[in-house]
Amino acid sequence: MERIIGDKACRLYGDSRASDVLIQPVDEHDLEALDQEIACVRELTSGQRFLLAAFQISDWNRELSPWEAPAVFGRESFGAGAKDTLAYITGTLMPEIASCYPTEETKRYYLGGYSLAGLFSLWAAYQTDLFQGIAAVSPSVWFPQWTRYAEEHEMRSPRVYLSLGDKEEKTRNRVMAEVGSGIRRQHELLRQQDAVKACTLEWNPGNHFVDSGLRTGKGFAWLLNQT
Repeated sequence: MERIIGDKACRLYGDSRASDVLIQPVDEHDLEALDQEIACVRELTSGQRFLLAAFQISDWNRELSPWEAPAVFGRESFGAGAKDTLAYITGTLMPEIASCYPTEETKRYYLGGYSLAGLFSLWAAYQTDLFQGIAAVSPSVWFPQWTRYAEEHEMRSPRVYLSLGDKEEKTRNRVMAEVGSGIRRQHELLRQQDAVKACTLEWNPGNHFVDSGLRTGKGFAWLLNQT
């Protein structure tokens, strides 16, 4: 089902009566992989009920970036729109879902995404404790100053799934080549924080552009299986 919620196109998949709600910022490529992602979640959770709300991002580099940064590939720099996107999720999307699809149990919300959306999900969980789990799938932890930020802040979500392709750090781009050391450091930091009850780092075969739907599905499934 597709709806306009607030000012964004949002696609809803799964069971509207489910207490577990997966929230994911997506672009056109992610939309093409959603069928594979949903099938993966269902398979790995043995058919556990969930509702996936995938909302479209129109300006990827601006709407998902926690702060401004220069371009690292091409000419498009990064904006600082993550704050507004998080405000949309918590102030518009989640209240709308709770109102339109009520359940007897209190809803549990999980946030996740691929690439820069994965980094955004991590950043969001440093801002609020509203998410029961975070799926940061091939996240852009090479983002300038990200590791320093993670070292200086406390994660507020109790469950975090991290993953990366085993060839992603093998790139000629010097900034993006830091993704391997960045994800290892992120995992180390999260394991040291008392608020994080469960955290894992999974390595997938291939580079950044392989099986994004399958990888994201594995992340969300891990979170659901934890709870």
